[in-house]
Parts: sequence; structure tokens; C-alpha cells
Amino acid sequence: MGLLAGLHEALVFDRRTRVLSERLAALLPENARVLDVGCGDGSIDRLIAEHRPDVTLTGVDLILRPETHIPVTQFDGQRIPFDDGAFDVVMFVDVLHHTEDPEILLAEARRVAKRAVVLKDHTRDGLLAGPTLRFMDWVGNAPHGIPLPYNYWPERRWRQAFAGLGLTPEVWLNKLDLYAAPANWLFDRSLHFIARLNPA
Repeated sequence: MGLLAGLHEALVFDRRTRVLSERLAALLPENARVLDVGCGDGSIDRLIAEHRPDVTLTGVDLILRPETHIPVTQFDGQRIPFDDGAFDVVMFVDVLHHTEDPEILLAEARRVAKRAVVLKDHTRDGLLAGPTLRFMDWVGNAPHGIPLPYNYWPERRWRQAFAGLGLTPEVWLNKLDLYAAPANWLFDRSLHFIARLNPA
């Protein structure tokens, strides 16, 4: 496990963080107040701020790290501790598949976000999608003690949840180029997506 975790850190983490920060930054409205739910230490947020100095980034997480790149408030993993419409955008980056019921936090995001919900997660579609996602999740998160319920939805289920909550996908990207060749052939495919969801 130690060797795999080290390889993941060296070969995957930096590229993934850079690519995601660029793609997410491009989807944020001008001068937006953004809440990153499950932000960790805010590494992605720090890079987003470099691309988009006009936005203000705040985070919430289950665990408060000793050092963070943005202000972070602890929360219980279900209720976002801010008033209705407190932020322009609520953002999730590979968070919802770590919950038992992603719709709980999506509904909270719908409540707190005035303008959009921006979401990066996985789709369990295609050959061996489930086992591949479980392996990636285990390598990237098990060493950090992050809960691993392996709750991956197919695209159809995501869209069903969005519709039920009154969220309309304005942007849907599923070619993210998170991995260099040849790993991209196995781990990119269409296993990842970024969506910008607008409240109805």
C-alpha cells in the first residue's frame, strides 16, 4: 500500500490538482463567493485562486487540517452550516461518492447556492467501471482514512437526482484528461465528469 500511495502522489496528484483547478476555475462566475464542500486542505482552491483572483473561496470539511490554503469550517457532513443563498456557488470535488446519500448534500448545496452548483465526480458507466473506480478510490484515499462507501452512480442516476432537486446541467464535461498516457486509457475514459448545475 505504501508503494502504491507513493506512486499515486508522485504520478497522479499534482497533475490531477492542476487540471481540475483549471477546469473548475473556468466554470465560476465573475466575482463569485464560492463554498468548497469537502475541501480538505484547500490545495485545489489555492490553484483556482491563482487562475481567478476575482473569486472568494471558503471551505467546509468533516476534518479540520492543521494548515489550510483557505478558511475552513468544520461541519457534520450533512448540513452545510450557512444560511440560504449565502454563496454564489457551492462546489464539490470528488466528495459525493464518499457519502451514503449524495442527494442530502446536493439538496443542501441547492439551498445555499444562489447561482450554481459545480460538481466533479464519477460515472459508473462502461467496461469494469465499478472495479476501476474502487481501485482508484482505495489507492488515493485509504491511506488518509477517508470513508470509502464506493457509492458511484451511472450518469443516468446523476441526472435523475439533479432533475429531482431542480438543478439543470448547463455544462457537462466527461473528457477531463486527468492522467498522462498510458494511464489515461484505463483511468480517464468517461469515468469522470464536471458539471455546472443551475437552480431552476
